[in-house]
Amino acid sequence: MIDRIDGDVGRELSRFGPASGLAPLVEAWPKAVGPEIARNAWPARIARNGTLHVHTSSSAWAFELGQLETRIREKLGAAAPPRLRFAVGPLPDPALLEPARPTRRVAEPEESDRRRAAELAAAIDDESLRKVVADAAAWSLASADSDRRSW
Repeated sequence: MIDRIDGDVGRELSRFGPASGLAPLVEAWPKAVGPEIARNAWPARIARNGTLHVHTSSSAWAFELGQLETRIREKLGAAAPPRLRFAVGPLPDPALLEPARPTRRVAEPEESDRRRAAELAAAIDDESLRKVVADAAAWSLASADSDRRSW
């Protein structure tokens, strides 16, 4: 007979404290502390007593941020826990913390770009190489023109 384990799993997980309150803190953290601190310190867990444990990249960061605890809690506003504790620990990948950069649309070469590129590549004897160079030049001309228009 198979025993249900959901109760046992729930009891074991509850030993680690409430995790649900961490999401609003993680969301508010970068704006509250700024990009430099966010690269070197990140919320890790909330203890049962409500203390937010923050992992830091070094003991120097842990010490310095410990001195700034009150100011950081003020900046966190309504999401702030009653206490913060800082200790060296693993941090998320910095690339995941960077905001997505807007992508720039690449301009398609126009007929005038293709004609100019063909003129530039005309001196190349090898036909297949000439076509490749002309195509690359056309894209480059279109891109350069697009860059000038954005000014």
